[in-house]
Amino acid sequence: MTPTTSDPSQIREHMPVVCSDGGQFATVDHIDVNGTIKLTKDDQGKHHWIPMSWVTRIDEHVHVDRPGKQAMQEWTTEEEPA
Repeated sequence: MTPTTSDPSQIREHMPVVCSDGGQFATVDHIDVNGTIKLTKDDQGKHHWIPMSWVTRIDEHVHVDRPGKQAMQEWTTEEEPA
């Protein structure tokens, strides 16, 4: 059994991000210097970010405190180049 933690230093590149209803909705790209989690690009080629405050625990996945649909509505999306 994998131990669980909430230590952000345990978050690794390519870890699945799992919502409160149990499904994976994203994958970690890396932790930004401001402490947000940058997610890998979606099907439209855009990165998204979620705040560390959403993370409830970390094991082989990063678990967040909200359903996937809500998380995808509330995450931050990169701006289009001007």
